[in-house]
Amino acid sequence: MSKTVADIMTTDPISVSPETSLQEAIQILADKKISGLPVVDEQGKLIGIISETDLTWQATGVEPPPYIMFLDSVIYLQNPAKHNQEVHKALGQTVGEAMSDRPISIQSDKLVREAARIMHEKKVRRLPVVDAQSQLIGIITQGDVIRMMAAE
Repeated sequence: MSKTVADIMTTDPISVSPETSLQEAIQILADKKISGLPVVDEQGKLIGIISETDLTWQATGVEPPPYIMFLDSVIYLQNPAKHNQEVHKALGQTVGEAMSDRPISIQSDKLVREAARIMHEKKVRRLPVVDAQSQLIGIITQGDVIRMMAAE
């Protein structure tokens, strides 16, 4: 696996903006048979990723955080701010409201071995590829890595 990410990545990947409707993103995922989309701002800078996992929030709803009552007080057993985030994500109508806003990415000059390690450790199926200015220039998936291994 001495190839670089640039050698096997898909260039000019399909991406969406934070203003894209969730319905449009769902349609793109279904039509293109892909499981996630990079989210870019007006300048093409990577700002998030929207995946099937993010979109399934729409169907599942959100459970209230566990709590106990003590002397007429509610004591949350988990951070209620996290619950508020989950509610916002579940009710969102745009990609910006539902996306994961801390995308894990890689630069094109890194070895495929490094990309595979990141995907394995972070349990992600795809890595957006960015340049030094965080501009989206490609995407590498687990399938790309497997195809490269099969070709070697």
